[in-house]
Amino acid sequence: MRVAVAEDLFVFRDGLGMLLEAAGHEVVARAGDGDELVAALADQPADVSILDIKMPPGAEGGLTTGAQLRADYPDMGLLFLSHYSELHYLMRILGIGAEGVGYRLKERIASVETLTDTLNRIADGEVVIEPALAKRLVEKPRAEDDQLASLSQREREVLRLMAEGRSNAGIAGQLVIGVKTVEKFIAGIFDKLELRSDESSQNRRVLAVLSYLRAEQGPRL
Repeated sequence: MRVAVAEDLFVFRDGLGMLLEAAGHEVVARAGDGDELVAALADQPADVSILDIKMPPGAEGGLTTGAQLRADYPDMGLLFLSHYSELHYLMRILGIGAEGVGYRLKERIASVETLTDTLNRIADGEVVIEPALAKRLVEKPRAEDDQLASLSQREREVLRLMAEGRSNAGIAGQLVIGVKTVEKFIAGIFDKLELRSDESSQNRRVLAVLSYLRAEQGPRL
């Protein structure tokens, strides 16, 4: 896989590049900020770009650069990295795209296996969310939200894995159940959250996750 890296801290950027190469990926660009990455990608296309959220230009240049890259290269995956698990970052990332994006904590991608799994899923068009954040979002719905409270424990487990961006097959593997069973749970989630059947399946998956995000954040979203 061809991967570009944008990170203003040289030590982390260099270490991530070495980790990618050890995993067998081709690092086509190593940039210190968003502008440098945009310029590099004009000559060296990538399958996935990895961006530090809090890099130049600006306070959150990774998000600004990511939005530009999605507009310029809609088929390129985007992995956003941060030291912090923040819901407002996730909301902005989902605003950039509902396919082929990811949000992971820097300390969680220190292994070749985790990094490769994350990149492969993003390249396949999945939305990959830091598991700890997805778990917190799904397991703590507001008590006053009747729709969310109506979900069973198993439906919450399925939605948590949906929030991590996993496919139906991936959810089935994690829960050791059949894909058809996963589909039934997801249909139940869509029904209880009153997500219209005329929406695409992918859109309804994202809307289901956003229901939890809004519940966790409250009226601001």
